[in-house]
Amino acid sequence: MFQSYENRGGPKHCAERIKALRDVLKKQKIDGFILPRSDKHLNEYVAPHDERLLWLTGFSGSAGQAIIMQNKAAIFIDGRYTLQVQSEVDLNLITPVSITDQLPSQWLGEKLKRGQTIAIDPTLHSVKSYETFLEVAEQAGAKLISVNKNPVDEIWQDQPNIPENPVISHPKKYAGQDPSEKIELIQEKLKEKQCEAFVITAPESICWLFNIRGSDISHTPIMLANAIIHTRAKPELFLKADRLNTRSSELICANAKLLPPEQFEDRLKVLGSKFKKVLIDPTRTNSAIYQTLRSARAEIIRGEDPCSLPKAKKNKAEIEGSRQAHIRDGIAVTKFLHWVSENSTNKELDEISSAKALENFRIETRALKDISFETISGAGPNGAIVHYRVSERSNRRLNMGDLYLVDSGAQYQDGTTDITRTIAIDAPTTKPTGPMRRHYTLVLKAHINLATAYFPKGTRGCDLDPLVRAPLWQAGLDFAHGTGHGVGSFLSVHEGPQGISRRATVPLEPGMILSNEPGYYREGAYGIRLENLILVKEPEDITGGEQPMMQFETLTLAPFDRHLIDCKLLSKHELKWLNNYHKAVYKTLSPELKGPVKAWLKTATSTIKPE
Repeated sequence: MFQSYENRGGPKHCAERIKALRDVLKKQKIDGFILPRSDKHLNEYVAPHDERLLWLTGFSGSAGQAIIMQNKAAIFIDGRYTLQVQSEVDLNLITPVSITDQLPSQWLGEKLKRGQTIAIDPTLHSVKSYETFLEVAEQAGAKLISVNKNPVDEIWQDQPNIPENPVISHPKKYAGQDPSEKIELIQEKLKEKQCEAFVITAPESICWLFNIRGSDISHTPIMLANAIIHTRAKPELFLKADRLNTRSSELICANAKLLPPEQFEDRLKVLGSKFKKVLIDPTRTNSAIYQTLRSARAEIIRGEDPCSLPKAKKNKAEIEGSRQAHIRDGIAVTKFLHWVSENSTNKELDEISSAKALENFRIETRALKDISFETISGAGPNGAIVHYRVSERSNRRLNMGDLYLVDSGAQYQDGTTDITRTIAIDAPTTKPTGPMRRHYTLVLKAHINLATAYFPKGTRGCDLDPLVRAPLWQAGLDFAHGTGHGVGSFLSVHEGPQGISRRATVPLEPGMILSNEPGYYREGAYGIRLENLILVKEPEDITGGEQPMMQFETLTLAPFDRHLIDCKLLSKHELKWLNNYHKAVYKTLSPELKGPVKAWLKTATSTIKPE
């Protein structure tokens, strides 16, 4: 199976490892070290080799940063990990800090003293991050230095190797375009910016550009590599040739010059020696690359990765592929939801067995390449932990009367999926409480607000975010995570630049795929999240209107739990959307279902009438 449930994280080794790190720093006359959860490509998900934050602190979340000083330490997390961090780090040694309360740079600015030295691994920090810490150090009269070797690597004796897995081609019938077309598009964008080269370090951009995929990161079909795109010459891709099969080798060699990874730094220096104008994305390029280019006297132009936007705007082949992937995935999820309802009185049913069952239903499609992230399978109070990871240690039974939150996704060659449903366990017998139904319905109202939104060209995710949260805000409730994230095409399940949150400032454009996932979390009791993936549609004229408006097409197909819906809280408009959605779910999925599953789906999607 693709997911493992071994115990990960926890404070057991924190004290000894923090001490060992401080000893190394002391010998080097360093007063503190900044450690992000990152790799050289600034990926959200990292290979075991780069899980330094987990190894050092015991924190297993997918986003975080620690600052270790000689006499104090802090770990910085967002709202997804407020509860999780409390149980995973040694609170006697490390203070958890919410980034909404204080940024790492602000904390460091308060703690640094004049004359102190703070160290940073420039390969793990973006240009923007490095410059922020440099400014803080200078203002404090302290010194920021770049280390050649990460001090955590010096004490991590059994650190896993850097992955070098096979690289495969991604057929045009799924990609929709040849690499040559994409390369020409990027070269035109570089000419518009009057740049002669673009240093590309984001693996998902490289995979998209060359129509290749890999498996260096679990659940994300990318490989770790760098590339240089030249305006008037063949791109250079830095990748070991023995990682390619015949098809991927032919594809790459027809569109790029293949060079060994160890030549990347020298090629950066050549760009500088020829005084080239080089484009970098300061949010996705590590500071070590920037420093190499600057030392070589390249003229550095800062801008957004030119692959980012065209990658986000899916073409016809990618859109149709996503639709097919969601039908396939909807069948698997529906079988799982039926399975849970049939086994809800089974005292052996728990978070792990449920997650395994869901993965098995996806495996039965015979098209599953991987899951798109580790399934969040949380019963009762575990569901209130936003990015909960079930392990053998935390595994909880699905008890009658529990709410069960399951957030999962799949990687198919024609599309990436991500869906969350919240289920009342044994609902017909053990009726959900009034607060459960109220909170669920408020989250559903928030979900419907986005699914049915009309919006003009130029609308940003931050403009839509309040619209989604309004039903919860009116009830004095909220959720501490974004409303939606961008999704790739057989790439990363979290992929920008588009998003729906307070900080999402990129205008939404037709072809973009995002998640629609409002939630509510009652600490110690239950969590509720309802997530579908949605596609931005082309603008259409509105009868009686004066300008065309965009809408969303809902891609995800699976029923919501009718036992948790309080119809009295739904407007006629909301109830109409829900019934139409359920009608579409049944019409699309039922031809592929048989017997008890088909009968269950018919009941689960039957028309809900106002009370």
